[in-house]
Amino acid sequence: MSSPMAGTRALLMLENFIDGKFLPCSSYLDSYDPSTGEVYCRVPNSGKEEIEAAVEAARAAFPGWSSRSPQERSQVLQRLADLLEQSLEELAQAESRDQGKTLTLARTMDIPRSVQNFRFFASSILHHTSECTQMDHLGCLHYTVRTPVGIAGLISPWNLPLYLLTWKMAPAIAAGNTVIAKPSELTSVTAWMMCKLLEKAGVPPGVVNIVFGVGPRVGEALVSHPEVPLISFTGSQPTAQRITQLSAPHCKKLSLELGGKNPAIVFEDANLEECVPTTVRSSFANQGEICLCTSRIFVQKSIYSEFLKRFAEATRMWKVGIPSDPSADMGALISKAHLEKVRSYIKKARMEGAQILCGEGVDKLNLPPRNQAGYFMLPTVITDIKDESCCMKEEIFGPVTCVVPFDSEEEVIQRANSVKYGLAATVWSGNVGRVHRVAKKLQSGLVWTNCWLIRELNLPFGGMKSSGVGREGAKDSYEFFTEIKTITIKH
Repeated sequence: MSSPMAGTRALLMLENFIDGKFLPCSSYLDSYDPSTGEVYCRVPNSGKEEIEAAVEAARAAFPGWSSRSPQERSQVLQRLADLLEQSLEELAQAESRDQGKTLTLARTMDIPRSVQNFRFFASSILHHTSECTQMDHLGCLHYTVRTPVGIAGLISPWNLPLYLLTWKMAPAIAAGNTVIAKPSELTSVTAWMMCKLLEKAGVPPGVVNIVFGVGPRVGEALVSHPEVPLISFTGSQPTAQRITQLSAPHCKKLSLELGGKNPAIVFEDANLEECVPTTVRSSFANQGEICLCTSRIFVQKSIYSEFLKRFAEATRMWKVGIPSDPSADMGALISKAHLEKVRSYIKKARMEGAQILCGEGVDKLNLPPRNQAGYFMLPTVITDIKDESCCMKEEIFGPVTCVVPFDSEEEVIQRANSVKYGLAATVWSGNVGRVHRVAKKLQSGLVWTNCWLIRELNLPFGGMKSSGVGREGAKDSYEFFTEIKTITIKH
């Protein structure tokens, strides 16, 4: 399995993977190394033609794959998990270079979780049961069966590239569907590397097809194809609106996992020894480029100044460095355009009279000469900001968080719920009654109390309001990737 080459010796050339074969494309896109700002990779700029070929392959592979038993499909997923695990170091190096995240994070979170996604769904597919009811007075027995839907279109984002692609792909193929996946054109390398392992794992040609390129070309061709009845998407709200429009004429089944503007609520009885370091991590992990990151921190007035002092100190200790530096807590942002977008929010906050407590424009960022053109910025804390500010309303998706005081429980719940998003929230308090009460009232699909990002894959994952449609998890993903049928037998 070849991994990206160092330096500028030769560009890595990716190819589409259709019907078990790597196929060149007629045009290519440049992909940049976020830590240097240099082109290091060429990604296929696919379109309708490639989607047609992928649909043909997926259609042909569906009867054979869907008729295999769950046990047989489970074994294939387990083998793929083993092969990914054996390539963990190569995949982690590639993910870090392609995305800008620290190598440490890719090694400890992204790639292990990608392996876990296959293991988890390889196991869970064996444990689903169907329903049955009897109507003795009519001599009838009713039962349900679940069958795979067909070809699933999977569109995954650039922040956790292999992690979120496998989170969709594993349940889709475990349930017996065939897939056409479109990873982000900004981070396509690990998906391409995974394709090299599929044959060895025993995945038949056409079961998994990966087509690279941009949303407006290849994404639209996939979403609007009449033979792709399912679309699972993780990404931004504007893209989700476009997907909804394009899929509406075909009544497609949609799973949309969108953004968040996630609050952390810190009550006066919070354990700051745990709360401060965890909230720094929940604000700035993966450069703040996780849909679950904290971007609004509400702190009860009596401890506000103490929290702020500790939080600013801990944020200044959070080291920004080149992704391969083992002591770096944070790497580079995904692209020049994204870095400029994130910085523009800080400029807007300044213009509104907010205070930048630490980070961008306040502290100095030290980088090696080779990385001066990379897309780095310091973790930034904004205070003295109004709830109406765009920095408190819109998803920034970078290492920026706002800290504001609050008085009462009722007030903070109302303020936390005052945005269009409803993905995740964290609550910090030692009062058991309060955490249950507040968690119940928050308009969030996920609420963590006194912790962050501890995931239970069996349970539903997803958001309320503009944070998405549907849920993912053992039961939810299985239900999404299957059709249910009720059968009645009169005896």
